[in-house]
Amino acid sequence: MNEKQNDSPAIKNVIKQTISEITQPFKDLLQASRALWGVNLAYFLEGMNYFGMVGLLAIFFNEYIGLNDINAGQMVGILTAGITLAMLFLGATVDLLGVRRALIIALSLMLIGRILIPLSPELGTTGLWSSAHLLALIGIFWLILGNGIFQPATYAGIKKFTTEKTAAMGYAMLYALMNLGAFMPGLISPPIRKAFGITGVYWVYAGLTVVGIILIAIILSKKAVAQASVNLNQDKKDELNEIDSLTFKEKLKYYIKNFPFTDLRFLFFIFILIPVQTLFAHNWLTLPQYCNRAFTGFVSDNFELFVNFNPLLIFILAPVVTALTSKKNAYKMMIIGTFVMASPTFLLTLGPNIFTLFAFLVIMTIGEAMWQPRFLQWIAEIAPKGMTGIYMGIGQFPWFLTKIITSLYSGWFLMNYCPEDVLPSEMNTEVMWLFYGLIAIISPVALLLAKKWMLKGFKTKAEN
Repeated sequence: MNEKQNDSPAIKNVIKQTISEITQPFKDLLQASRALWGVNLAYFLEGMNYFGMVGLLAIFFNEYIGLNDINAGQMVGILTAGITLAMLFLGATVDLLGVRRALIIALSLMLIGRILIPLSPELGTTGLWSSAHLLALIGIFWLILGNGIFQPATYAGIKKFTTEKTAAMGYAMLYALMNLGAFMPGLISPPIRKAFGITGVYWVYAGLTVVGIILIAIILSKKAVAQASVNLNQDKKDELNEIDSLTFKEKLKYYIKNFPFTDLRFLFFIFILIPVQTLFAHNWLTLPQYCNRAFTGFVSDNFELFVNFNPLLIFILAPVVTALTSKKNAYKMMIIGTFVMASPTFLLTLGPNIFTLFAFLVIMTIGEAMWQPRFLQWIAEIAPKGMTGIYMGIGQFPWFLTKIITSLYSGWFLMNYCPEDVLPSEMNTEVMWLFYGLIAIISPVALLLAKKWMLKGFKTKAEN
């Protein structure tokens, strides 16, 4: 009896400590600067606009431009891969222009693209390489330029406007809010699409881009940025002052000198994630068509809801998982997280079923929440002074390859295993998902096999 009574306070202390570990990062983040929340709001709106457009883009090219699944998938691949490639070259723009100006310029460029794409069917003939197709491609080009600046700018903003105490949760909240934005099209898109078509949905996103530009100009004002800089810890202020004092030519030399291509562990770490990242690409290259074609009734009629279910779960899970695992070794979390993310793909080999679909989405999302925010934080934290933007661009380069590679074969798999205008009973989606599962599982297996070598010289902070 006495042993049980003695155990009781110990159990209570463990529970109390666990609750404190979960809630304290949220409390710290709530006290963050207006500038930080301005960056978060911009990313939330852009998550809604970007994922709302990309989730319908293949179907847009099918129905409005007259392309087949292979060519439509390639158009989506040009957009998604082009963005990541643009980040490689335009990431430094953020470091040179500053976060506020970079965000406004990026959103303005994306607005041009979001006007041209829904206009394209109205102003030209349809078909492969038709005038409508070329005009839509020009719109995609402007989206690529804008996103190539926007994404590095947001992560540079998080690094600039957070302290060591709030950094981990800052990255997790940014990722979570972007995913909350990505979930919103699942609610707003179906009624607009049914009433006005996909082009009607796209005009809504163009309008929301204008709203985003206005909000950034007001909330992320020069005064707010200056105030956030005043509140930073001294080390970060010294770093910013040191970089800002360099001339353009000196900054360029500094960037060239500190490029990370000679670090084999860094290169292995970012490139080995390509197989598991193909599941991200299938969110817009495969899931919309899979839910629309392989199911009937509610799932088929409201496929956007299922396609965007993952972002809603990420919004809920990413901050909580980060709070619980922020002190865990980043590399070990990557192994566990990628395994949890890849493994439920094999559930879909059982055939189209709403329960296995939900199980796939939930388990995959838990895995994503375990590793993706930590990976982005890791890239930002190993970046040398003033090079967060360019490091984010380089760190995302394998994401460019993932989008290119996945878009090259996803259309073929759809046409052969989940074709349009074929009854679900005559499809063979099980084989398609088996291949995708075998591809995704390569990442955690390779990370595990390379663990001993990687941990010998694994960076966790930038070297001075």
